[in-house]
Amino acid sequence: MTRLLGVDLGTRRVGLAIADEGDLRARPLATVPRRRSVDADVAALARVVAANAIDELVVGLPLDMAGTEGAMAVEAREWALAVAQRTGLVVRLRDERLTSHVAEARVGAPGRGRAGGPPGPVRRAAHRARIDRVAAAVILEDELEGRRIGRPGEPVAPRGGTASGDGPTGQEEA
Repeated sequence: MTRLLGVDLGTRRVGLAIADEGDLRARPLATVPRRRSVDADVAALARVVAANAIDELVVGLPLDMAGTEGAMAVEAREWALAVAQRTGLVVRLRDERLTSHVAEARVGAPGRGRAGGPPGPVRRAAHRARIDRVAAAVILEDELEGRRIGRPGEPVAPRGGTASGDGPTGQEEA
């Protein structure tokens, strides 16, 4: 059975979630800080991949509400390609529009501060990290549902190569 790692790529943190291909739900796994380079991100990701016997990655693609790619989507696409090239793993992109909103609804508001006031910086950071993990789970659940109905995420192909099994039937699309 294929084990999948969902990735919610942010500018400061990377939310991670895990599921097996036949599952309906994904489990939030961890939130790791973004590193200064893609190579450092890949090294951190490789440790998670090895520890959890991951076969494939599903990276959220932050399209704008009209479905077009802005700067963040281009960065996510380039990052996913670099990860695919450096790890040799199958990497797919999945539209992540509104996943953070769904994650925020699942998690709820951050708790109050120690004195009953607004949460402090540590509590806010922990809450954001939790949102990132849950958003990764939402991305992965979208991919699981897409596979169930024959619409897997877009495969990322290394430069000069093609991804195999691109289409819903397992054949490359023309």
